[in-house]
Amino acid sequence: MGFTVSLALSVLAVGLSGAALLFATGMLDTERPVSADFASQARSYLLENPEVLVESFRLLEERQLAAETNELQAVIAERRDEIFNDPAAPVVGNPQGAVTLVEFFDYNCPYCRNATPILADAAEANDELRIVYKEFPILGPGSEFAARAALASQRQGKYEPFHEAMMAYSGSIDESSTLEIAAQVGLDIEQLKQDMQDPPIEEAIGRNLALAQALRITGTPTFIVGDEIIRGLVDAATLERIIANARMPGEG
Repeated sequence: MGFTVSLALSVLAVGLSGAALLFATGMLDTERPVSADFASQARSYLLENPEVLVESFRLLEERQLAAETNELQAVIAERRDEIFNDPAAPVVGNPQGAVTLVEFFDYNCPYCRNATPILADAAEANDELRIVYKEFPILGPGSEFAARAALASQRQGKYEPFHEAMMAYSGSIDESSTLEIAAQVGLDIEQLKQDMQDPPIEEAIGRNLALAQALRITGTPTFIVGDEIIRGLVDAATLERIIANARMPGEG
Protein backbone atom coordinates (compact mmCIF):
# COMPACT_ATOMS: atom_id res chain seq x y z
CA MET A 1 0.00 0.00 0.00
CA GLY A 2 2.95 2.33 0.67
CA PHE A 3 3.92 2.25 -3.00
CA THR A 4 0.35 3.03 -4.01
CA VAL A 5 0.23 6.00 -1.65
CA SER A 6 3.56 7.30 -2.95
CA LEU A 7 2.42 6.91 -6.53
CA ALA A 8 -0.86 8.64 -5.79
CA LEU A 9 0.87 11.54 -4.06
CA SER A 10 3.28 11.85 -6.97
CA VAL A 11 0.34 12.09 -9.34
CA LEU A 12 -1.10 14.90 -7.26
CA ALA A 13 2.28 16.62 -7.09
CA VAL A 14 2.50 16.89 -10.86
CA GLY A 15 -0.85 18.56 -11.12
CA LEU A 16 -3.79 16.20 -10.67
CA SER A 17 -6.15 17.96 -8.32
CA GLY A 18 -8.09 16.12 -5.66
CA ALA A 19 -11.28 17.25 -7.28
CA ALA A 20 -10.25 15.74 -10.61
CA LEU A 21 -9.67 12.40 -8.93
CA LEU A 22 -13.05 12.55 -7.28
CA PHE A 23 -14.58 13.26 -10.67
CA ALA A 24 -12.84 10.22 -12.14
CA THR A 25 -14.20 7.91 -9.46
CA GLY A 26 -17.68 9.38 -9.60
CA MET A 27 -17.55 10.72 -6.06
CA LEU A 28 -18.51 14.21 -7.19
CA ASP A 29 -21.33 15.35 -9.42
CA THR A 30 -19.53 16.44 -12.60
CA GLU A 31 -22.42 18.68 -13.63
CA ARG A 32 -21.84 21.05 -10.75
CA PRO A 33 -19.12 23.72 -11.12
CA VAL A 34 -16.28 23.44 -8.61
CA SER A 35 -14.64 26.54 -7.20
CA ALA A 36 -10.88 26.94 -6.95
CA ASP A 37 -11.22 27.08 -3.16
CA PHE A 38 -13.07 23.77 -3.07
CA ALA A 39 -10.50 22.13 -5.35
CA SER A 40 -7.70 23.38 -3.11
CA GLN A 41 -9.49 22.14 0.00
CA ALA A 42 -10.08 18.75 -1.61
CA ARG A 43 -6.43 18.46 -2.55
CA SER A 44 -5.32 19.41 0.94
CA TYR A 45 -7.71 16.91 2.49
CA LEU A 46 -6.42 14.09 0.30
CA LEU A 47 -2.80 14.94 1.09
CA GLU A 48 -3.62 14.83 4.80
CA ASN A 49 -5.69 11.64 4.44
CA PRO A 50 -3.92 9.50 1.81
CA GLU A 51 -6.00 6.44 2.71
CA VAL A 52 -8.94 8.19 1.03
CA LEU A 53 -6.82 8.63 -2.07
CA VAL A 54 -5.91 4.94 -2.07
CA GLU A 55 -9.56 4.01 -1.73
CA SER A 56 -10.42 6.31 -4.63
CA PHE A 57 -7.88 4.60 -6.87
CA ARG A 58 -9.17 1.20 -5.79
CA LEU A 59 -12.71 2.22 -6.66
CA LEU A 60 -11.58 3.55 -10.03
CA GLU A 61 -9.77 0.28 -10.82
CA GLU A 62 -12.83 -1.75 -9.83
CA ARG A 63 -15.07 0.30 -12.10
CA GLN A 64 -12.64 0.02 -14.99
CA LEU A 65 -12.41 -3.75 -14.49
CA ALA A 66 -16.19 -4.05 -14.38
CA ALA A 67 -16.52 -2.03 -17.58
CA GLU A 68 -13.91 -4.17 -19.33
CA THR A 69 -15.63 -7.36 -18.15
CA ASN A 70 -18.95 -6.15 -19.53
CA GLU A 71 -17.33 -5.27 -22.86
CA LEU A 72 -15.69 -8.69 -23.17
CA GLN A 73 -18.89 -10.50 -22.24
CA ALA A 74 -20.60 -8.59 -25.03
CA VAL A 75 -17.91 -9.76 -27.46
CA ILE A 76 -18.36 -13.36 -26.30
CA ALA A 77 -22.11 -13.11 -26.80
CA GLU A 78 -21.69 -11.59 -30.25
CA ARG A 79 -19.10 -14.12 -31.41
CA ARG A 80 -20.26 -17.13 -29.42
CA ASP A 81 -20.57 -19.45 -32.41
CA GLU A 82 -17.08 -18.57 -33.62
CA ILE A 83 -15.64 -19.16 -30.15
CA PHE A 84 -17.36 -22.41 -29.28
CA ASN A 85 -18.37 -23.97 -32.60
CA ASP A 86 -15.74 -23.24 -35.25
CA PRO A 87 -15.74 -26.44 -37.34
CA ALA A 88 -11.98 -26.10 -37.89
CA ALA A 89 -11.21 -26.13 -34.16
CA PRO A 90 -10.22 -29.51 -32.69
CA VAL A 91 -12.57 -30.90 -30.04
CA VAL A 92 -11.72 -33.49 -27.39
CA GLY A 93 -13.69 -34.91 -24.50
CA ASN A 94 -17.41 -35.28 -25.09
CA PRO A 95 -18.25 -33.61 -28.44
CA GLN A 96 -21.85 -33.26 -27.24
CA GLY A 97 -20.95 -32.19 -23.71
CA ALA A 98 -23.10 -29.69 -21.86
CA VAL A 99 -20.08 -27.65 -20.72
CA THR A 100 -17.57 -26.30 -23.22
CA LEU A 101 -14.10 -25.13 -22.25
CA VAL A 102 -12.06 -23.27 -24.88
CA GLU A 103 -8.28 -23.04 -24.59
CA PHE A 104 -6.07 -20.61 -26.49
CA PHE A 105 -2.57 -22.10 -26.37
CA ASP A 106 0.89 -22.21 -27.92
CA TYR A 107 2.99 -25.37 -28.17
CA ASN A 108 6.05 -23.51 -26.88
CA CYS A 109 4.23 -22.22 -23.80
CA PRO A 110 5.43 -24.07 -20.65
CA TYR A 111 2.27 -23.13 -18.77
CA CYS A 112 0.17 -24.67 -21.54
CA ARG A 113 2.17 -27.86 -21.15
CA ASN A 114 1.48 -27.82 -17.42
CA ALA A 115 -2.22 -27.31 -18.13
CA THR A 116 -2.48 -30.36 -20.41
CA PRO A 117 -2.69 -33.07 -17.70
CA ILE A 118 -5.05 -30.87 -15.68
CA LEU A 119 -7.42 -30.64 -18.66
CA ALA A 120 -7.08 -34.37 -19.33
CA ASP A 121 -8.00 -35.19 -15.73
CA ALA A 122 -10.94 -32.79 -15.89
CA ALA A 123 -12.24 -34.43 -19.06
CA GLU A 124 -11.94 -37.86 -17.46
CA ALA A 125 -13.74 -36.73 -14.31
CA ASN A 126 -16.49 -34.81 -16.16
CA ASP A 127 -18.21 -36.80 -18.88
CA GLU A 128 -20.14 -33.66 -19.91
CA LEU A 129 -16.99 -31.63 -20.60
CA ARG A 130 -16.21 -30.60 -24.17
CA ILE A 131 -12.78 -29.06 -24.79
CA VAL A 132 -12.16 -26.85 -27.83
CA TYR A 133 -8.55 -26.11 -28.75
CA LYS A 134 -7.68 -22.78 -30.34
CA GLU A 135 -4.23 -22.87 -31.94
CA PHE A 136 -2.74 -19.50 -30.97
CA PRO A 137 0.89 -19.42 -32.15
CA ILE A 138 2.39 -16.27 -30.68
CA LEU A 139 5.84 -17.50 -29.60
CA GLY A 140 7.65 -17.55 -32.90
CA PRO A 141 7.92 -19.37 -36.23
CA GLY A 142 8.27 -22.77 -34.56
CA SER A 143 4.93 -22.29 -32.86
CA GLU A 144 3.30 -21.28 -36.13
CA PHE A 145 4.66 -24.35 -37.93
CA ALA A 146 3.45 -26.56 -35.07
CA ALA A 147 -0.03 -25.02 -35.13
CA ARG A 148 -0.40 -25.67 -38.85
CA ALA A 149 0.84 -29.24 -38.40
CA ALA A 150 -1.60 -29.84 -35.55
CA LEU A 151 -4.59 -28.62 -37.55
CA ALA A 152 -3.45 -30.66 -40.55
CA SER A 153 -3.16 -33.78 -38.37
CA GLN A 154 -6.95 -33.76 -37.99
CA ARG A 155 -7.20 -34.93 -41.59
CA GLN A 156 -5.43 -38.14 -40.61
CA GLY A 157 -7.53 -38.54 -37.47
CA LYS A 158 -4.58 -38.10 -35.14
CA TYR A 159 -4.98 -34.66 -33.63
CA GLU A 160 -5.41 -35.81 -30.03
CA PRO A 161 -2.36 -38.13 -29.82
CA PHE A 162 -0.27 -35.58 -31.73
CA HIS A 163 -1.38 -32.75 -29.44
CA GLU A 164 -0.64 -34.78 -26.31
CA ALA A 165 2.80 -35.79 -27.59
CA MET A 166 3.61 -32.21 -28.51
CA MET A 167 2.62 -31.00 -25.06
CA ALA A 168 4.66 -33.75 -23.40
CA TYR A 169 7.80 -32.72 -25.28
CA SER A 170 10.28 -30.99 -22.99
CA GLY A 171 12.37 -29.18 -25.59
CA SER A 172 11.76 -26.29 -27.94
CA ILE A 173 9.08 -26.88 -30.55
CA ASP A 174 10.29 -26.07 -34.05
CA GLU A 175 9.93 -27.58 -37.51
CA SER A 176 12.33 -30.43 -36.78
CA SER A 177 10.82 -31.48 -33.44
CA THR A 178 7.28 -31.11 -34.79
CA LEU A 179 7.94 -33.48 -37.68
CA GLU A 180 9.79 -35.89 -35.39
CA ILE A 181 6.82 -36.07 -33.04
CA ALA A 182 4.43 -36.36 -35.97
CA ALA A 183 6.31 -39.42 -37.20
CA GLN A 184 6.31 -40.94 -33.71
CA VAL A 185 2.51 -40.83 -33.49
CA GLY A 186 2.13 -42.41 -36.92
CA LEU A 187 1.33 -39.45 -39.14
CA ASP A 188 2.15 -39.65 -42.83
CA ILE A 189 4.72 -36.85 -42.99
CA GLU A 190 4.45 -36.13 -46.70
CA GLN A 191 0.67 -35.98 -46.49
CA LEU A 192 0.94 -33.79 -43.41
CA LYS A 193 3.24 -31.33 -45.18
CA GLN A 194 0.87 -31.18 -48.12
CA ASP A 195 -2.17 -30.61 -45.91
CA MET A 196 -0.35 -27.88 -43.99
CA GLN A 197 -0.25 -25.77 -47.15
CA ASP A 198 -4.01 -25.88 -47.60
CA PRO A 199 -5.47 -22.33 -47.29
CA PRO A 200 -8.17 -23.36 -44.76
CA ILE A 201 -5.41 -24.21 -42.27
CA GLU A 202 -3.96 -20.70 -42.43
CA GLU A 203 -7.45 -19.21 -42.37
CA ALA A 204 -8.31 -21.09 -39.17
CA ILE A 205 -5.22 -19.73 -37.43
CA GLY A 206 -6.02 -16.26 -38.73
CA ARG A 207 -9.51 -16.47 -37.22
CA ASN A 208 -8.03 -17.49 -33.89
CA LEU A 209 -5.62 -14.56 -33.90
CA ALA A 210 -8.39 -12.10 -34.79
CA LEU A 211 -10.67 -13.57 -32.16
CA ALA A 212 -7.95 -13.30 -29.53
CA GLN A 213 -7.45 -9.65 -30.41
CA ALA A 214 -11.17 -8.96 -30.03
CA LEU A 215 -11.12 -10.70 -26.64
CA ARG A 216 -7.90 -8.93 -25.58
CA ILE A 217 -6.11 -12.24 -25.21
CA THR A 218 -2.37 -11.60 -25.28
CA GLY A 219 -0.95 -14.60 -23.43
CA THR A 220 -1.29 -18.34 -23.04
CA PRO A 221 -2.95 -20.31 -21.77
CA THR A 222 -6.26 -18.47 -21.78
CA PHE A 223 -9.53 -20.28 -21.18
CA ILE A 224 -13.13 -19.39 -21.89
CA VAL A 225 -16.03 -21.10 -20.13
CA GLY A 226 -19.48 -19.63 -20.61
CA ASP A 227 -18.95 -15.87 -20.56
CA GLU A 228 -15.91 -16.04 -18.29
CA ILE A 229 -12.34 -15.53 -19.49
CA ILE A 230 -9.63 -17.12 -17.34
CA ARG A 231 -6.13 -15.87 -18.06
CA GLY A 232 -3.16 -18.02 -17.14
CA LEU A 233 -2.63 -21.47 -15.68
CA VAL A 234 -5.23 -22.67 -13.18
CA ASP A 235 -4.95 -25.57 -10.77
CA ALA A 236 -7.26 -28.58 -10.77
CA ALA A 237 -9.45 -27.32 -7.94
CA THR A 238 -10.01 -23.95 -9.61
CA LEU A 239 -10.82 -25.60 -12.92
CA GLU A 240 -13.31 -27.91 -11.25
CA ARG A 241 -15.03 -24.93 -9.63
CA ILE A 242 -15.27 -23.16 -12.99
CA ILE A 243 -16.76 -26.26 -14.62
CA ALA A 244 -19.22 -26.72 -11.76
CA ASN A 245 -20.35 -23.10 -12.05
CA ALA A 246 -20.83 -23.55 -15.79
CA ARG A 247 -23.22 -26.44 -15.14
CA MET A 248 -25.60 -24.10 -13.33
CA PRO A 249 -28.75 -23.02 -15.21
CA GLY A 250 -28.03 -20.34 -17.78
CA GLU A 251 -24.34 -21.20 -17.98
CA GLY A 252 -22.19 -23.44 -20.17
